[in-house]
Amino acid sequence: MGAKYVNLTVDNLECEHLCCAIADKKHQYGVDVKKAWLKERISEGHVFRKLNEKGKVFIEYAPLDKAWAPVLGDNYIYIYCLWVSGSFKGKGYGKELIEYCIADAKAQGKSGVCIISSKKKKPFLSDKRFMELFGFDTVDKIGEEYILMAMSFDGTTPRFAEDVKKQTIKGDGLTIYYSVQCPYIPNCIEQIEGYCKANNIPLTLIAVDTLEKAKSIPCVFNNWAVFYGDKFETVHLLNIGYLKKMLER
Repeated sequence: MGAKYVNLTVDNLECEHLCCAIADKKHQYGVDVKKAWLKERISEGHVFRKLNEKGKVFIEYAPLDKAWAPVLGDNYIYIYCLWVSGSFKGKGYGKELIEYCIADAKAQGKSGVCIISSKKKKPFLSDKRFMELFGFDTVDKIGEEYILMAMSFDGTTPRFAEDVKKQTIKGDGLTIYYSVQCPYIPNCIEQIEGYCKANNIPLTLIAVDTLEKAKSIPCVFNNWAVFYGDKFETVHLLNIGYLKKMLER
């Protein structure tokens, strides 16, 4: 490969940056929490691979049986996130990162690689058309929006956990399921808590803090999921502006 990449390890984790929150001081607490979470996951085969530059260019994936997402299957790799942003776009980094993941999965004797996407492009989910370029196919879906894509090496396919397809809960006001897998989440929680308190909006926060909870969540989930009332709304991380727009719909 023409570019130099770095895989985060227990030994280099403290001195390496997390690409997505590279320069924003308000996310420093989220970075610290994410690094603590990563430190426990690396021994499980979790991979965070990034371009060795001051930029948002990385892929993050894990063995599916250890992945904090409501997806089930035998011997698969699950991709949490693939991100290439700003001036780094259009230089082949996304292609190199995906190809690295696929090669790693094959070297480990895995059955394939999978990822959550959507029929129409949504923030915080990888683009369906981009994944199709590498041979990923839709193997399961939730309603008409969210899909599970997979590249199978042996003909087997993963699936969404059954509870995911409920997409409904018994709730009032705003309910958010969240993990600390994304460094943006603590700041989002802080903003939403303050806004809901100031505007008398009932808020329930549900920490998805174990693998078992992540596998049994009642909606599509990569690290964040929002309900309003009993209805699932979005996997989009909320700030105050986005929350206001959502409540106005």
